[in-house]
Amino acid sequence: MRKQDVGFDYHRYHRLLSEADDEDKRLALIDLLIEEKARDRLAAQRASDRAAMTAQTIATVLKNGRN
Repeated sequence: MRKQDVGFDYHRYHRLLSEADDEDKRLALIDLLIEEKARDRLAAQRASDRAAMTAQTIATVLKNGRN
């Protein structure tokens, strides 16, 4: 078995799936999963952007310090 993602709430999703006893609830669960995955991807992208900006700033400061 593979490790669960840190942000993946297995028990919550399992409960929601067991409660999805009609089409509307199943569709709502699918929408929730899509929304939460999109939010996770956006957070990862923002973190990546911040790291890139920090690296660029450090490189600029180090470059200017040598002159």
